Parts: sequence; structure tokens; C-alpha cells
Amino acid sequence: METKTTKSDKSESQPANGSDAAEETAVSKARKTSPALSVNRIMKGDCIEVLNSLPEKSVDLIFADPPYNLQLQNELWRPNQTKVDAVNDDWDKFTDLRKYDDFSEKWLAACRRVLKDNGTIWVIGAYHNIFRIGKIMMDLGYWILNDVIWVKTNPMPNFRGVRFTNAHETLIWAKKSKDQKEYTFNHHTMKMLNDEKQMRSDWEIALCTGKERCMVDGKKAHSTQKPEALLYRVISSSSKPGNVVLDPFFGSGTTGAVAKMLNRKWLGIEREDRYIEVAQKRIDGVQVQKTLFGDDLYITPSKKDEARVPFGILLETGVLAPGQKLYSADGKIVATIAADASLISGDVRGSIHRVGATLQKAPACNGWTFWYFKGAKTGKLRSIDELREAYRASMK
Repeated sequence: METKTTKSDKSESQPANGSDAAEETAVSKARKTSPALSVNRIMKGDCIEVLNSLPEKSVDLIFADPPYNLQLQNELWRPNQTKVDAVNDDWDKFTDLRKYDDFSEKWLAACRRVLKDNGTIWVIGAYHNIFRIGKIMMDLGYWILNDVIWVKTNPMPNFRGVRFTNAHETLIWAKKSKDQKEYTFNHHTMKMLNDEKQMRSDWEIALCTGKERCMVDGKKAHSTQKPEALLYRVISSSSKPGNVVLDPFFGSGTTGAVAKMLNRKWLGIEREDRYIEVAQKRIDGVQVQKTLFGDDLYITPSKKDEARVPFGILLETGVLAPGQKLYSADGKIVATIAADASLISGDVRGSIHRVGATLQKAPACNGWTFWYFKGAKTGKLRSIDELREAYRASMK
């Protein structure tokens, strides 16, 4: 709910001239005259209008924190008679649910147009709106990959004691369609951030407080500023260095600040001058360290990214030889290397993977980790995967 770039009066939620056809014509004209995507900047204006002016399929990742339509009926007071700073901004007010749904459908459709065919979108919300958002996303053709629960470690109490303390928000992570084959998910990065354990879909992160909270004249610059730790996970998990990260509800600029920190390009859309000023100052203050590692500093290596090395190259380079024996780790299974890089064991002949699977009576086998050779000096068994890694190192 950090970035709210539209209001709910009729001039904002309906076409300016009262005609859907006229609106479509204006959108088409804007698309035809739109320049190439310019990044690392804040675009001032209504999010739907600005999105429709951007080039089609130009963005790698979208993080959207739309209005929640909280519609609070009463002021909130603490037991000590101090007033709670609730979300009561104009951008979060809609006359009815139909207006909110219409607005949501338009900005989500506009996001889908600018998203690349291998891109994904994150949308965050609370119980007030996230279920409506999810339905609209599915109706538009988005395919949900995960719903992630942001568990707030320091939630605001329910002072009246009439409900459970609202201690979480929900993020929907989705691709453009069910048929989309490719999208970015940095699985190994998430494991490394989580002490080498697979990261779960419940994230325990504190609300934005202290020095991180943007203040103006001693007051919160934005009522719903999101913590940088939350955006760090979102951007790290589903984008690559140099990718374009778009936030259509930019607010105080958390998305841009973290994207810059992680060596991504960013683009924000915001209509409020007061938020633009805060966000730009904040992002300008982000210092990016220049290192010798380049993009490698922002990438977690994984086996999938390593160069493919066929088993035969070890014979061609003389590391292994025809007639040499390979063994299972316990030495009980033995095979002979043929000149064509196949293995022979009794009546079984084939690749290192197929022979390993057949001899174990298993459906599959990773031959690189199953087979061992005897070291020339020690006679001890060593994995052939060591030879593959040594060859890769020589390639570099």
C-alpha cells in the first residue's frame, strides 16, 4: 500500500470525456507516439495514463502497492488517548467497490501490456483488497505463482480489542499467463539469504521504523512506507542485474532505492509532488559501491548457469582414457570407458547417466556425481565431477 497514485473522484476513475471509445483512442495515440523506455526516473502523472504511454513489453519486473480502499469509519485512539496515524489519504478513498474494481482492472491490464513475456508482477495488499485484486488478476489472464505472507514482527495492536491483531499482509506473485514458459526466479539467491535453506512463503519482516522511515517536518512522509527488507527479497528473487523494475505507485520510493542498491534499472510513477520530492532525494542518497566483481556481486552462482561439459571432453583432452574403470562410491559397481565416451558394464552400454541408472535399477541417475575414478598417485576413489569442475576452471 506504499504507493497510491490515483484518487477516487469521478474525474480520476472515469474517462475524461465520459466515453470509453474516446479513452481507447487517446491511449492508442499515446502508444504510437511513445518514445523508447527511459529509466531511472520518476514519471509524474496518473498511473493508468502513464502506463498506457510506455512501450509494450518493456519491463522485466513490476512491484505494485495499490490503494487498499480501507474506508476507515472512525478515528483510532490508543489507550493513552493519543491518536493513531491511520491511512486516511484521499488516494485511498473510492466511492464504492465497483469504482475500486474498475480502477484495479485498468491498472492491472496496463501493467500486463508493458510486462515482457518473461516478466512477473508482485502485488501487495491486505484483507480489504487482496482477494478482489487476485480475482481480477486471474480474470485478466495472469497466472499466480505464489502468495507470500509478510508477517509483521512489530504489528500495530488492535486497540479496541474487538478483533485479532492484523499482523500480516499478502503479496501475490504472478506471471503474465499460464502458458508463459520462462520467468526469473533466483532460487539459489533466496537460499543463500536464508542460511542455505529453501526460503518459505512466510516472510517475517518488521514494519518500517527508525532511521529508515522518511520524515518531513517531524511527521511521516508517507503513511504506508514499506520496509526495504521486503523489496530486497522481491527484487532479488525475481529479477537480474540490469533488469527494469517498475513501480506504478511509487510513493516514497522504496522500490527505486532498493533497485538502485541491487544494480537494477528502475522506473516509478507518482502523481503527488510531495512524494516525488521525498523519493528523488532518497534515491539520490543511495550510494552504490563500485567493485572489481561487477555484476557477479549481485548474482548467486548455480549449477544451471555453469557451462555444459560433455563427458567425452574428458577423453578428448586426455584427462580420462578408453579402457579406464569407473566405480560407484562404494566400489561395488564397475564400468569400463569406451572410446566413444559410453560406459560398458556386462550387457549394459550407454551414457554415464543411463548406465548408472540401469545398474542401480533406478529411474534416473546423475552420472557426474555417481561415478568415481581411481587417483593415479593414491589409488583412492575420486568423483569424476572434480574433473568436470577442473575443466570448467581451465575454460575461464
